[in-house]
Amino acid sequence: MNPATTGLVAGMALGFAGYFGGFWAFLLVLVLGAVGLVVGLAVQGDLDLRARRQR
Repeated sequence: MNPATTGLVAGMALGFAGYFGGFWAFLLVLVLGAVGLVVGLAVQGDLDLRARRQR
């Protein structure tokens, strides 16, 4: 799935949550989507959560 399709699906999910569930459902879907993105990037290897800042 390319990034444009992923963005489209995420936008549609947020739209449905906002329309049918109201603001709090929209916010919940947004936060859980962000958590899922971070976990997915970490599992994929694009995000190193153990990286330390070096001077």
